[in-house]
Amino acid sequence: MRIHFKTGYGQDIRLFEDSREAVQNALLILAAVSAPWWLDEYMLGEVTYVLIWILAGLGLMILAGHTGQPSLGHGAFLACGAYMEVILLEAGVPFVLSLPLAGLFAGVVGAVVAIPALRMSGIYLAIATLAFGIMTEDIIILLTPWTGGIEGVFTPTISLLGIEIDRYGDPDRFYWLCLFVVILITVGYKNILRSPTGRAFTAIRDSEVSARAMGVNVARMKTLAFGLSCFVTGLAGALLAHYLTAFNYEAFLILISIQLLLMVTVGGLGSIHGAYYGAIVIGLLPVVIATLRQEISDFLGAGNSSVPGMETAIFAVIIVAFIIYEPLGIYGRWTKIRIWLELFPLARKDMFRRQKSYLKTERMK
Repeated sequence: MRIHFKTGYGQDIRLFEDSREAVQNALLILAAVSAPWWLDEYMLGEVTYVLIWILAGLGLMILAGHTGQPSLGHGAFLACGAYMEVILLEAGVPFVLSLPLAGLFAGVVGAVVAIPALRMSGIYLAIATLAFGIMTEDIIILLTPWTGGIEGVFTPTISLLGIEIDRYGDPDRFYWLCLFVVILITVGYKNILRSPTGRAFTAIRDSEVSARAMGVNVARMKTLAFGLSCFVTGLAGALLAHYLTAFNYEAFLILISIQLLLMVTVGGLGSIHGAYYGAIVIGLLPVVIATLRQEISDFLGAGNSSVPGMETAIFAVIIVAFIIYEPLGIYGRWTKIRIWLELFPLARKDMFRRQKSYLKTERMK
């Protein structure tokens, strides 16, 4: 078992817990950067899709995981980022500016939506964001001159420093672009959590009453959390627009918002790792199911048969299993396994029997 001997308060908020964790992250980044050389084009496209989902999950994790504000309307902010990205590129804005501006637009919209929602929490806030997500579909159709309405829009090719980056023509370049954005946002996210702002988010999540008693401006912090969350989600929407190359409002139906919330729940609420694990499950589960189905069909000689709704049913079973047996998600389960291995053979059988919910706000009122 590792024991960290701390000699200063600064060690509690450093970016990496120790040098071993820094080396592990460096090796993971190195493996991710080299992926185009050991993955085929199809799998590289799937991994790129997972990276976009990771970015969207990080956005929702800021709000739901670290501030305790559930949202069922984050698909709308994906749409804000995607459509604004297309509008800016068609207006001649370079990609270096269009990507952050698309995220900024989604962040401003999120902050505006947060203002009337500040009086709500829990299930009432979730319903309010759900209503906004449903309204977004109609708003997209009403703004047909800019959004293309039902017919949709085509995403222009990325031109970055004179280099053309196309989702299908240059999959490796597009993958590296998405990877760079994900790493940049992850580092920024970890730094926010180390700052007074991040600690204020966590205080609001655990108890709004206690946060107010400690001098935290709850209304301002909630608005900031909404804005930051929607900014990151808007970046994911802009990259998703380039991944899809052509899309309409059906790409951002309310099911996307529900899928996002379930993703961070399965991955593990309240941890950056949870966004990664949840995105991997969401992005790669259909590929695994399709591969296994093909293998079974070939083995039985049944041809290319399929069962409608199989992916949805299996995903639903996984979600129910995690909610019942592991509320802390994949990252929570891995943390328990790691602690058990570090303490072995001194680990107690019922070490993790008593668990408390990450969200105490509703109980404190």
